[in-house]
Parts: sequence; structure tokens; C-alpha cells
Amino acid sequence: MAYRSVCISPTDGSGSEFVGPMVAEALGFQLLNTQIVTRAAEEAGVDPAAVIDAEGRQSLAARLLGRLTDAGPSGAVGLTGRATAVEAAGPDPEALRDFIRAIIWEAGERGDAVIVTHAASYALAGRSDVLRVLISASPETRARRIAEAKGCSASEGAKAVARGDAGRAEYLKRFYDIDAELPTHYDIVIDTDRLDPVAAADLIVSAARSQPG
Repeated sequence: MAYRSVCISPTDGSGSEFVGPMVAEALGFQLLNTQIVTRAAEEAGVDPAAVIDAEGRQSLAARLLGRLTDAGPSGAVGLTGRATAVEAAGPDPEALRDFIRAIIWEAGERGDAVIVTHAASYALAGRSDVLRVLISASPETRARRIAEAKGCSASEGAKAVARGDAGRAEYLKRFYDIDAELPTHYDIVIDTDRLDPVAAADLIVSAARSQPG
């Protein structure tokens, strides 16, 4: 049996934003990323108590993912509640992060998903039916891409890369107790210094269709 889901962990400036949609289209999977989930939760208007309470969070995550599956990433999800996801997180932004992690877990349970968030591979590390992919590039390449995309200087691009990498490391340590991110945490590591998004997507699709080891 082929892999049921693909987790793509991107670094800033790696070009992974182009890879995820191509992989999802080729495999016929649903595409999920932080922006899609957050937007859907905001459109739904989630109950603050449901986001903070673990049991309610799991139930809401299952319902929201079901609506996303039915309506597509940009469709209305139609849940009712008393506040948006951002408002629900309120003084505790970790509540929204926990909600997104609940969505990731539910997506792994259901399968047929390409999940593009930097920690999804860790959230679903216990599943043998999930292909875990890291997409990165050299700091210089990533800084150049960010500078070009934002119209800023090369030094500002380098600072953005450093901030993003530091935030990524802090997040992994805080929520998953990972001291150092390693290539061995992933099934595939793709360097986009040399591979363009199409080639990267082709590699992932080929691996996702293979038999898990």
C-alpha cells in the first residue's frame, strides 16, 4: 500500500510553497497548510472553550476537517461559534497552535492529505503511513529568494532567514522537545539549490506512491 499522507516541512525561502500544491494535485490529495486551516477556522467562528479544552478541540478539529474536505480549502465550512480562531486564542496564542496540531493529527488519521507545515512530520512521527519530507536550501539561496520576493536588501533577506530558523528551532524544542532538527527525522530531504519545484514535486510523488518500508 502507498503512503496515505505526505508531510512537507518547509524552511523559509526554500520554494516549498510551489511544491505542496503540485504534489497534492498529482496524488489527488487534499492540501492543508497553516493558512488554509486558520482561514477556515476564522470563517467558521470557533468556540473559545472548544479551542482551549483538549476534548472539545479534537471534536472541533474533526468537524472542521470534514467541512474542508467537503468544501475544499477555499470553501465555506459552516461551523457556528462565538469567536474567530484568532480571538479564541486571545491571550494564549498556544491555543491556536494546539488547534492546528489537532487538525494535523486528524488529517493523518483520515489520510489522503498533503500537509505543509514545519512541524507536521513531528506531530505524525508515530505513523508508518506518512511520508515525511524536508525542503530546504542553502542560507544564501533562501535569503536571495526572500529578498527578491519582498523587494528588500540581501542583508534583510539574510536576517529574515535567521529569524525564521530561530523561530523554527524554538518551536520544535518547545512543543516536541527536539534539541536539533536532523535529516534522519525525515524520509526525504530535498535541496532546492539544485532542484526546481517541478523536479522536487516529482520526487515526492514517486516516493509517496511506493510501498512504505
